[in-house]
Amino acid sequence: MAPETVELPDLMLFIHAVAAGSLSAAGRTLKISPAVASKRLTRLERCLGVRLLQRSSRRLGLTEAGATYYERVAPLLGQLQEAAVAASGDTAAVQGTLRITATHAFGRRWLGPLAADFARLHPQVAVNLHLNDEVVDLLGGGFDLAVRIGRPQDSSLIARRVARSHMVLVASPAYLKKHGRPRLPTDLARHRCIPLLRPGRSSASWNFRTPEGPLSLGIDGTLGSDSGELVYDWARLGEGITRKSIWDVADELIAGRLVTVLDRYVDEPADIHAVYPSRRFVPLRVRRFIEHMEARLARAEPGVLAAASRRERGKGSRKSGGLSIDAETASIQKK
Repeated sequence: MAPETVELPDLMLFIHAVAAGSLSAAGRTLKISPAVASKRLTRLERCLGVRLLQRSSRRLGLTEAGATYYERVAPLLGQLQEAAVAASGDTAAVQGTLRITATHAFGRRWLGPLAADFARLHPQVAVNLHLNDEVVDLLGGGFDLAVRIGRPQDSSLIARRVARSHMVLVASPAYLKKHGRPRLPTDLARHRCIPLLRPGRSSASWNFRTPEGPLSLGIDGTLGSDSGELVYDWARLGEGITRKSIWDVADELIAGRLVTVLDRYVDEPADIHAVYPSRRFVPLRVRRFIEHMEARLARAEPGVLAAASRRERGKGSRKSGGLSIDAETASIQKK
């Protein structure tokens, strides 16, 4: 007896469900109801004679058979999608819900305008931007994409660099006038430091490069928070020294509202990465957004890094290297 023929809509539902982490999210992408999505998955499993997904109220999980099947069929759907784009002259519609997670500071300053711009360019895409300073589980949270500062440690994820970056220590001119400027990393013991705290921690580690070799200092303080935006605000208000990505503070450095310290000892690359599940099928909306983000950030990058090259002077100037950070942000919002 010949095996039953797998229906393409059922196969698409399965692949989108794995990518999104839920049947309901896959249904929204394919514009079908949860009941129809469930029916299609059940029909596919009945056709194959195996259970592909373990369902729970919180998330989906691949069975062993499901993982094997997914690895075989996901590239096929990707090839069909590429063929459609090629046949249509790259005018295939970008559609569906794009769920992105990022830190509060980078998300608000940079991804917010980028996402709004992308949604205008692609009216059939709904962009959901979730801001969280903790590293979230992409699959467990049903996210298509994460934008993270620094390369992720999880080797099961694909990380594509979209912009260069590094960490800096910053304080307000008023704080440094009152308390003095630290000259050595060990001087921080006599300063008010504001750490970004991870869950369950009351201190953080700040890494330095010294003539004697790498140095890691445990940092705690009177003020500390798990919110990157709050530690940034405290530093601006003159409460102490904190550690941020150059992208988070470039406009403040250019304006002279913040000044960096210990530059010669801070040598910690923290490039901006687009991170997505390590799978062969990447939805078109994800690929297009990464391309969009990479192009827009490339325009802003020279001005951001130029802010770092003149950061210890602490002189307010709206422009650096011929680019205004605020103007660049505005141009992103308008285009």
